[in-house]
Amino acid sequence: MNNPLIEILNKRKSGIHAGIPSYCTANELVIEAVLEQALRFSDSVLIEGTANQINQFGGYTGMTPADFRDYVFAIADKVNFPREKIILGADHFGPLTWSNLPEKEAMKNAKDLVRLAVLAGFKKIHLDTSMKLADDPADVRLSDEVIAERGAVLLEVCEKAYQELARDNPGEMRPVYIIGSEVPIPGGSQEEDAGLQVTSAEDFGRTLSAYREKFSEHELYERWNDVIAVVVQPGVEFGDKDIHPYNREAARELFAALDDYPGVIFEGHSTDYQPPKRLREMVEDGVGILKVGPALTFALREGLFALSMIERELVPEDRRANFPETLERVMLENPKNWEKHYHGSDEDKRIARKYSYSDRCRYYFSLPEIKDAITKLFANIDSVEVPAGMLSQFMPRQYQRVRDGKLQKKAASLAKDFVIALTDDYNYAVRINYMINGIF
Repeated sequence: MNNPLIEILNKRKSGIHAGIPSYCTANELVIEAVLEQALRFSDSVLIEGTANQINQFGGYTGMTPADFRDYVFAIADKVNFPREKIILGADHFGPLTWSNLPEKEAMKNAKDLVRLAVLAGFKKIHLDTSMKLADDPADVRLSDEVIAERGAVLLEVCEKAYQELARDNPGEMRPVYIIGSEVPIPGGSQEEDAGLQVTSAEDFGRTLSAYREKFSEHELYERWNDVIAVVVQPGVEFGDKDIHPYNREAARELFAALDDYPGVIFEGHSTDYQPPKRLREMVEDGVGILKVGPALTFALREGLFALSMIERELVPEDRRANFPETLERVMLENPKNWEKHYHGSDEDKRIARKYSYSDRCRYYFSLPEIKDAITKLFANIDSVEVPAGMLSQFMPRQYQRVRDGKLQKKAASLAKDFVIALTDDYNYAVRINYMINGIF
């Protein structure tokens, strides 16, 4: 059975407009929304976790790769989405989480991590070995050869893990691999003035040449075709307050270089908050995989804040969930996930905690107190009759969809529709059938 991502590559080779959004999230409501939206079509859905989110030690979600698989599948079962149409992806899998350790220790952890991911059924593995480790020279750029050598070592581990799976199930789908790491750290840039430079065609070519050479040294010739994409910086990024929109003219030389390498596509990271037209241009130019992460929970947070405004109008003060206030208090009590990312005055930081594009509040959504506040907010909204005019005031898109019979006026559905609106942007960018079916 072919990996669906191979099918996307084959379509592009034939000149067919094709791509796939990569939803990088561990938020239950977001995953529900993504899968509910996808039920309208017959395509596969790609859901990814980062090495910081999920690893053999639990990550910040407390989940191993197998735990994450079971978590996603349980959500799929809840919304009646077929498990076989879910592609699980491993993002930035490598020594990222252990870059403070010497190479021997960091790579041991990385090898354990990728092995567990393959054994858990992940079918898209981003082998990221771009970061310096504790015993790498601090004043010298990490060479393409070192990066590729570490990547090849990890791919060997993945291949052995796949063979373990295939022994019990000869029809087991092969994973595909993504290489390259010309992106900021997961979640967007930390600095507003961080330099943004499109990957050069020469650097792209050197990455492929270095990996091809290391694959040869490790006798991984047959696995070269499993490398379907290279992560590049096509000129998109976001920080606390700013978005760098895609400029296809600035990236023309990079995308022209793809003509010399018909076996790969580009994977674009940090595509969050890009206008739909820019996303579509990226796909047209050669980005076959569009990664999105913080924008998903940013959209959910918008929905929850809008419901909170309705709650203030309709629910007595002593019964309110006060979700925004609860989120702010919990973030202040546990600042480790935002204090290094938000800068300026106390007022600047207060605004950023709520409204920053970096969306560091997503790290708190899985905490019991926040989950309880969301549950109470939903219950409060569902216990009252929300006037149509009030819904139009605070949720204008959702009001129109409720009015037209396309959306239930239930709190959870209203909040998730903010996420669905974002997925529509990505589906517009990658799927011709959106245009054919008159979705827009």
